Amino acid sequence: MTTAQGATRLQSECPEKARKGEKGEAAAVSPFVASGAELVFAWSWLMFPEITHDDIFRLETERMWLRWPRLSDAESVTQLVGDPEVSVRTANIPHPYNLRDAEQFIRRARAENESGQGLVLALAFKRTPNDAIGVIGAHGSDFRGTALLGYWLGRPFWRQGLMTEAARGFVDLIFGVTSLGEIVCDALPDNLASRRVQEKLGFVSLGEIEIDAPARGGRMKVERTRLSRGAAHTAFGARRPKFTST
Repeated sequence: MTTAQGATRLQSECPEKARKGEKGEAAAVSPFVASGAELVFAWSWLMFPEITHDDIFRLETERMWLRWPRLSDAESVTQLVGDPEVSVRTANIPHPYNLRDAEQFIRRARAENESGQGLVLALAFKRTPNDAIGVIGAHGSDFRGTALLGYWLGRPFWRQGLMTEAARGFVDLIFGVTSLGEIVCDALPDNLASRRVQEKLGFVSLGEIEIDAPARGGRMKVERTRLSRGAAHTAFGARRPKFTST
């Protein structure tokens, strides 16, 4: 077990579904997955190491589990993202949003996690671990040490510090288990809540840019921020951890 800032820690459980996909079907193995002594070499190609490639992986924060999304989350994701106050603040989530959209998103997220080229986790309270309340993910490594952070939280759970808590643990994870040097994040200029989350974690503004926004019908202006490894307010922010093979 790796202990990070505060109560954040990584856990790999061993249920009967280990090494299997949703509903127990055998999970496809990515040809890019490396193990043991090959882990360091794999970092040249993958964003995340093998420990995150299995759906038994999860991250603990004070109030939540951050875990792989499951097909059983589709109904709650549909309900929460179907709120236009959530979807219209994003570049890629369509509105209206239906159950099929949620199922496709979950399948894509699980495939990305399994490949190691990104990591998407659902947020769930410890007391109700099967009920997803939001999502956080890191994507799009440009092979120069940068990843894009994205997240959303269902409106019933706003103003409770939950996304700050989740993002702090997730950023700690990124700098703890990858070789990435920086993380960038986008938010609409008027999305003050999202920008406050980024500020609390130490992200600094790079100014306003335009990005592709297929779900919004074109392009949109966003405020881009950046967090460098050495500036991160996390346990691993100032250094790259040393990993060894067994």
